[in-house]
Amino acid sequence: MKTKCLIVDDEPLARELIRGHIQKMENFEVVDECDNAMKAMNTLRNHQVDLMFLDIKMPQMTGIDFLKTLRHPPKVIITTAYSQYALEGFELDVVDYLMKPVTFERFFRAVNKYFQSGLPDPVALEGENSIDNNAFIYVKENKKVIKIYLKEIIFIEGLNEYIRIHTDNRRVVVKSSLQHVENRLPQELFIRIHKSYIVSIPRIRAFNATTVELDNTKLRIGRNFKNQVFSALQYKQDI
Repeated sequence: MKTKCLIVDDEPLARELIRGHIQKMENFEVVDECDNAMKAMNTLRNHQVDLMFLDIKMPQMTGIDFLKTLRHPPKVIITTAYSQYALEGFELDVVDYLMKPVTFERFFRAVNKYFQSGLPDPVALEGENSIDNNAFIYVKENKKVIKIYLKEIIFIEGLNEYIRIHTDNRRVVVKSSLQHVENRLPQELFIRIHKSYIVSIPRIRAFNATTVELDNTKLRIGRNFKNQVFSALQYKQDI
């Protein structure tokens, strides 16, 4: 059975772009396209919708306000040009938050999240792939959303169905997989050194054939990760 999609955006070119991405997916189909929330409400009342691609800045009612009015909304992927709404979207349990213009690669990753879990993303990176000094992630611990700057992270530890993020001032436990977090973090700043550890490259003080030293912590390098670790650390060492 195909996933039935609704596109809600007041910009024709934006709708066309998302429609084109959806048409590349064999098991997806567009049931309707709407340029405002009122039309979208009518579609939701009369059609089955599994996944809604929702813009934020629209006439009459914003996408966020519209989403708040729905008692039983479908899964939602937000598409917008405004990053300042990321936290509010995250709190509303959207599947993902895509910045315009949406590339197919980023669209595909969002769709994979929809299929893999059907659950809201527990780790949302603000400014995807950003490595500037102010880049941060939102993580959900219990029912609270926490903002963590990437520069504060020392390492991330895998705990079966959870991860523990070690920072300068605290430890935060999040329900997520280490693989998921690895895919979200910029590879210029973080590297997987073990099946149970992701470390911040700038925080590495020393390393040898079996361990890396991070401030006051030593972590073991996994046998299957040695080649990629040595390659990344040698590159950083030569700068």
